[in-house]
Amino acid sequence: MKRLHPLWLGEACCDKSVVSPGVGDGVRIHIPILGYLIVADSGRRILVDTGIHRSHIEDPDRTWRGTDFAAALRPVMRLEDSVDHRLAVLGLRGSDVTDVINTHLHFDHAGNNDAFPNATFYVQRSHYEAAVDNPSFPNQYWRLEGLNYHLLDGETDLGDGISVFPTPGHTPGHQSVLVRLDSGQNVILCGDAIYEEDNVRHDAWGGHADPSQARRSALGLIERARGLKATVLYGHDAEQWKTVIQSAGWYQ
Repeated sequence: MKRLHPLWLGEACCDKSVVSPGVGDGVRIHIPILGYLIVADSGRRILVDTGIHRSHIEDPDRTWRGTDFAAALRPVMRLEDSVDHRLAVLGLRGSDVTDVINTHLHFDHAGNNDAFPNATFYVQRSHYEAAVDNPSFPNQYWRLEGLNYHLLDGETDLGDGISVFPTPGHTPGHQSVLVRLDSGQNVILCGDAIYEEDNVRHDAWGGHADPSQARRSALGLIERARGLKATVLYGHDAEQWKTVIQSAGWYQ
């Protein structure tokens, strides 16, 4: 039976305006950094996003030290928040992961790509090309010799009931993931197409690179979810983590 395991990969401390501009600006919050492991009947072990690099446990400012972004968003990680630890709890090592889907290549979604030497990585071609040599997507965490990237052009069926579809706006070429579980339940993993419920509730998209495109992608995602009767898991919603994500009833 296919299983979907949500993985808590630490937190980031930021102003609420980073994720929902105009909704609680000036309030410091902690947002979750999330990944997902899908274990398929075929034997594939598919990871969706890899979190912030484990070096941030000892050095939270490793990536953005000396930049304005260092104060805007600061990693908060414990040893047990590393992707290695979360997989070990499930009896796996990084070398056991067969596939990695990066929704996009920001440092909190592709920071540990180096930990999966045997995986095929799936990224939208348009996103990969936008991220190469772009300091907004620290290349040291994902543009590494020996990693096998399979670049996608639009909506793609990856097999085992898993598909990806473009949701640009947060970044060029951002993609979200649809998982069809054996129970009949469908789950959409948004990545950062939707940070949190407040984006939808307050129509707040100013935290994205292209707010108008992000809004169109998010509304399209929600419409897709409605048609599929799918559970939508947001990218960084602390309140949702407390409820839906930790529920045991929907992920297999």
